[in-house]
Amino acid sequence: MVGPDAKVGHAVEVKNSVLMEGATIGHLSYVGDSVLGRDVNFGAGTVVANLRHDDGTVQLRVKGESTDTGRRKFGVVGGDGAKTGIDTTLNASVKLDSDARTGPGETVTRDIHTEY
Repeated sequence: MVGPDAKVGHAVEVKNSVLMEGATIGHLSYVGDSVLGRDVNFGAGTVVANLRHDDGTVQLRVKGESTDTGRRKFGVVGGDGAKTGIDTTLNASVKLDSDARTGPGETVTRDIHTEY
């Protein structure tokens, strides 16, 4: 589902995902099995992993506890206003808090929290 004013750039594949209003995925990117909040901006070349290498079900951290999604494929959850730098790789089950940022070329293996 692609919300109003959401943008999907050139050579981007979006699969089984929700893009809320104003979300943007640059170009040359892959986003699968994910939820992106309002005004999320994924820089060019951002790739979301949505499958574990051991074919196990994806685990999410919820309030500090590991929770089994029961799903073999699950990408990321991007909070409102989260942004990735170009060529960022996000592992399956990563959560980006609202307004979280990644730098160019980062490989993100854990949730990114925003400090207020």
